[in-house]
Amino acid sequence: MTSGHEISPSVIDGADDVALPFSVEALDVRGRVVRLGPSVDTILRRHGYPDPVARLLGEAAALTVLLGSSLKFEGRFQLQTKTDGPVEMIVVDFEAPDRLRATARFDAARVEALGGAPLKGADLLGQGHLAMTIDQGSEFSRYQGVVALEGQSLEEAAHQYFRQSEQIPTQVRLAVAEQFANGETGYRAGGLLVQFLPQSIDRARLADLPPGDIPEGHAHFDAGAAPEDDAWVEARSLVNTVEDHELVDPEVSSERLLYRLFHERGVRVFEAQAVHERCRCSQDRVLGMIRSFSPQERRDMIAEDGRIGITCEFCSRRYDIDPAEAEIDPAE
Repeated sequence: MTSGHEISPSVIDGADDVALPFSVEALDVRGRVVRLGPSVDTILRRHGYPDPVARLLGEAAALTVLLGSSLKFEGRFQLQTKTDGPVEMIVVDFEAPDRLRATARFDAARVEALGGAPLKGADLLGQGHLAMTIDQGSEFSRYQGVVALEGQSLEEAAHQYFRQSEQIPTQVRLAVAEQFANGETGYRAGGLLVQFLPQSIDRARLADLPPGDIPEGHAHFDAGAAPEDDAWVEARSLVNTVEDHELVDPEVSSERLLYRLFHERGVRVFEAQAVHERCRCSQDRVLGMIRSFSPQERRDMIAEDGRIGITCEFCSRRYDIDPAEAEIDPAE
C-alpha cells in the first residue's frame, strides 16, 4: 500500500464503481469504502429481480467487493448463501483485481407473499449458511469460512464471520437504494468496512466465545467482561453514525464521508481500485463444463433441434453448442 494522502474538506471526488482504501493511524484502524453505480445496476437490471431481491443482492455485491478488493494476488473471492428463505441462493464473485458478477435464485411467489412493506435481508434469507471462499488457483488450497444464517442480516453475518473466523474486530455498514437521475432510475450500492489492526496483538484480542454449559457453582461467562480498546470503541461508534444515504448518495463522496467520520483523528486515503461488471463465462468454459459430465448425461443435454443450449446464470448470455464440439457421439 502506498503512503496515501490526507483528505481535504474540499475534496468532492464522487467516482462510482470504486473501492477506496483508507487508514486512521491514530485509532489503529484500516478499511475500505465501496461505491457501486453502473456495475451493480447492470447486474440487478439484467435479471429483472423484484426490488427486495435486488436490494439484498446489491448488499451482497457491496460486501463482496469490500472483502475481495483487499486481495493482494490474482485470485477470486466468492460470497455464497444457501438458505430455506424466499431467496434460496446468492452467489457473488470478485475476481481480483476488479471483476464483479452476481446472481440470485429466489421463489417469486414467496417474495410476493411478503407484501409491499420495506423488507430487510433477514426477511429474505431465513435459515442456512453464508460461505466466503478465497481461491488462489489450482496450485493453492482454497480457504473457506462459513457462518450460520439464523435470521440475521448480511451485516450481522459479516460481523459474526470476523468474530469467529478471523478474530479481527470489524465493523461493516451496507446500503442499497434506487435513485432517479438524468431522467432514469438506477440502483446504487455502498459499503464501509473498518478493522482494528494495532501492532500489539493483545490490543486487538476479542472476548472469548461462550464456553457452553457451565457447571453449577462456577462463575458465569460474561462476554462484556474483557474491556475493549478505547481506540476501537471510538472507531466503531463513529462508523455506527453512518446513515444509509451517505453510502449511496452521489453527492456524498467516499472522501467526504471519511472526512466527516475521522477528520479530527486524521484519515489517509490510498489509490482507489476500479470495479467492473464482468462475467467469467466463455465458450471454452462452457465446453469444459459440459465435458465434465458422463457421456449419457451429455447426450441428455441435446435438445430436439440437435443442439445444446446453455444460458449463463450470471450474465444471461446464451450459448448454442454443437454436440460435436462437446465431444458427444450420439451413436454411443
